Amino acid sequence: MTSRRRTALSLGALLLATACTSAPDHNTAAPAPPAPAEEPAESPSPPLPVRSLTSAEVQDGWWNWAAGSTADRSPVLDRSGRWCAQRQHENIWYLAGTTGGGVVERTCTVPVGLPVLFPLVTRFGEAADCETFMDTAKGSATLDGAPLVAEPLGATRIKLFGAADNPFGAEPSGKNTWSCGLWVRMDPLTPGSHELTIRGEAGDPEITVAVDYHLRVAAPGPTGAV
Repeated sequence: MTSRRRTALSLGALLLATACTSAPDHNTAAPAPPAPAEEPAESPSPPLPVRSLTSAEVQDGWWNWAAGSTADRSPVLDRSGRWCAQRQHENIWYLAGTTGGGVVERTCTVPVGLPVLFPLVTRFGEAADCETFMDTAKGSATLDGAPLVAEPLGATRIKLFGAADNPFGAEPSGKNTWSCGLWVRMDPLTPGSHELTIRGEAGDPEITVAVDYHLRVAAPGPTGAV
């Protein structure tokens, strides 16, 4: 994510002083230029303290991630897990639900050491819409068969930006709106394979979310890919 720059050293012209009565010695090698100085390696950003994030930080961060991709690369519309890593941040890992349409099965690789955040169900719109939505919101999630705690976050003001062809109609210029939903925060997962199930429903008419994730938690590769 971070480009590295190498400082270029400009070398001035080298002047060889010679005596008026002496011929230049062509066998004398010119002094070697100094080696370019290297910038110290940048430290990666530390993981976000996912459990202390405010409601605005949770919902603003996730929605801007979800709406920041075009429809053909949307992790929310993804049916296989191909776009799990699309536009991910370096200090938190978001997972997506669906817009309905039955159970979706995704296989994803998550970088080791990153906390994970996702909604069971969520929406944005007017604050009044959130009141009705939260009255009907319900769902559950399990990790390797163990239940996870789902946290209700009510109407919260966010600033939402979207890619030009995002599936939610968010505007590229940004818009103030309200978000709400049921959310799950997970500490970094242990390396290896994990099974995550997400189920949620809310709204009138009802929207259902169902995702089975096959997660592989691994260290980044030599190019930063996982």
